[in-house]
Amino acid sequence: MSASDISLNSQSNPMMRRQLRPAQSGIRSVLQRIPGTSSPLKVAVIGNHLPRQCGIATFTTDLCDALSAEYGSTGLSVVAVNDPQSSYAYPERVRVEIAEGDISSYRAAARFLNAGNFDLVCLQHEFGIYGGNAGCYVLELMKRLNMPVVTTLHTVLGQPDANQRMVMQQIAARADRMIVMSKYSSRVLQDVFGVAEGKIDLIPHGIPDLPFSDPNIYKDALSLAGKSVLLTLGLLSPNKGFESVIHAMPQILSHHSNAVYLIAGATHPHVRAREGDRYREQLQALAKKLGVEKQVIFHNRFFSPMEMAMRVGSADIYIMPYSHEAQAVSGTLAYAMGAGKAIISTPYWHAAELLDDGRGVLVPFENAAAIAGAAIKLLDDDSARQAMRRRAYFYGRQMVWNRVAQSYMRSFVRASIGRAKPAPLMFPVQSAAIVSAEQLFTA
Repeated sequence: MSASDISLNSQSNPMMRRQLRPAQSGIRSVLQRIPGTSSPLKVAVIGNHLPRQCGIATFTTDLCDALSAEYGSTGLSVVAVNDPQSSYAYPERVRVEIAEGDISSYRAAARFLNAGNFDLVCLQHEFGIYGGNAGCYVLELMKRLNMPVVTTLHTVLGQPDANQRMVMQQIAARADRMIVMSKYSSRVLQDVFGVAEGKIDLIPHGIPDLPFSDPNIYKDALSLAGKSVLLTLGLLSPNKGFESVIHAMPQILSHHSNAVYLIAGATHPHVRAREGDRYREQLQALAKKLGVEKQVIFHNRFFSPMEMAMRVGSADIYIMPYSHEAQAVSGTLAYAMGAGKAIISTPYWHAAELLDDGRGVLVPFENAAAIAGAAIKLLDDDSARQAMRRRAYFYGRQMVWNRVAQSYMRSFVRASIGRAKPAPLMFPVQSAAIVSAEQLFTA
């Protein structure tokens, strides 16, 4: 697709096949009205979107659903980013598709957004979902936009490489507001990238409004009746520490012979593209070597919301065994907390924050004995486990999607009002830095 072409013909240009129709007049259901104006706020969300299978696609879809439920869907559109050689049957809200590795499609998307008179763009950012070095192609889109941009950061790196630093600084310079999901991410954004605190909005990762339920309600449907269920949910990739829990299972079973460890999720698409299901097969081989292959259960698929709720609901203990500290946010951890689960986790950034004040148990990285000890203690003490569940559940009420959608709308309005009175950049962007950023596109 050339830079000047924005053909909508589905046969000649499938990656931009969504019909770009003009905004409807006389809108009754609007997302919000900016104070002092009579015009509805039209929002375009840029990111991945279901049925693409990844965490950001799920997040973008849930955020759009929540905004639509709170404010109406008429003013909301999505620009979806596709991974290489992929095509998806998107819902109607997806108006434009960007090919990850095609820089001209980023320019075409910017032209569509400007021509469509959108009032605001909400950009979902993670380095791995955009093309170019450190995802720099997204800058081609941002620098062409005429409207305010609110950027949600799904990854905030404390030790970025030179390319990552440059891209993040350019994103921060071009964004009107920056949304992070943890206090730690806010501090890193200020200390490492020089973003002013007043430009940052802290909004937690959204979660569905689930009931506080007895796990046994869900176990029959999953053939887990009578079992003590330990669960980790999410796409499989080697940095998530599943091995530590499998190594812990013999010790757990010596105290609770009815325990099972359910690993629920498909292999991450990027991992599958590189090596197929080799990592899952390695986990299965490890379970067999330790003699716990019957107690380590794999549900190898990407789940619908109802299926996900059933699996989380069945868990007596939710385990997050990530291997490294630098994990800024975890949607599955937020989900488990919102469901009122007893949680064991390694102390990565997001977990250390969410599980404070007795809302979970933190154990050292890659320490199977500590995981086993924590699980045995919780399974031994029903009252302690239930108390932890209640603390997690009540804390999670602030994270339900309708409240998150309201917080996003407040950020949108702040960005729109702020654009009316231009402010200087929060940190200087030297001309040499701009040249270096441009070189990322051709390096």
